[in-house]
Amino acid sequence: MVRIVGNDILGERKMIVGLAQIRGAGYMFANTILNFLKINPNQRIGYLSSEQIKSIENVIKNPSTSNFPSWFLNRRKDVETGEDKHLITSDIAFTVRNDIEREKTVGSWRGIRHMFGLKVRGQRTRCTGRKGGAVGVAKGGKVMPSREGAGAPAAEGAAVEGATAEGAATSKEGSEKKEAPAAGKKEAPAAGKKEAPAAGKKEAPAAGKKK
Repeated sequence: MVRIVGNDILGERKMIVGLAQIRGAGYMFANTILNFLKINPNQRIGYLSSEQIKSIENVIKNPSTSNFPSWFLNRRKDVETGEDKHLITSDIAFTVRNDIEREKTVGSWRGIRHMFGLKVRGQRTRCTGRKGGAVGVAKGGKVMPSREGAGAPAAEGAAVEGATAEGAATSKEGSEKKEAPAAGKKEAPAAGKKEAPAAGKKEAPAAGKKK
């Protein structure tokens, strides 16, 4: 295990891969450091001597002293000092956080976009970059009635339906009664006609007449 600029790197990693793990030093930056110090990039990082480790740390902390071009650094023309710097490890997050807070305080467009959590660099936001919970789309059509207003029409409609159903049942029963006479009952004789006497029975004599 080798410790370089506060980062623990496994000794079995290759030089270029191990140095690229340091925040602020990418693949190309690590390759440039190794070429400047004349170190084999395929060598295992565990075989580095203490002098080589110190020289690597010095180049990473101050690359401008090692004739690195200014366009190779990640902090050109700093706002406070105006110098070209190269930030590593926790200095990157700290500086970015301060820049965002300064933009918010000034009230610039970038600061406003940061305040609302929107994209800052001109990316599209119509179909990407959506955060938070799902937002439903309101469907078109009639507006649903409220609970208070929905109760009365529903009750009235139910009452009307019940009344029509009762009327239909009553009319059906009446028609059935008219069509078929009740069981065990005889029809009434027509007016002006006498019923025939039952067989084996004699009619009662009229009053005031003798046989």
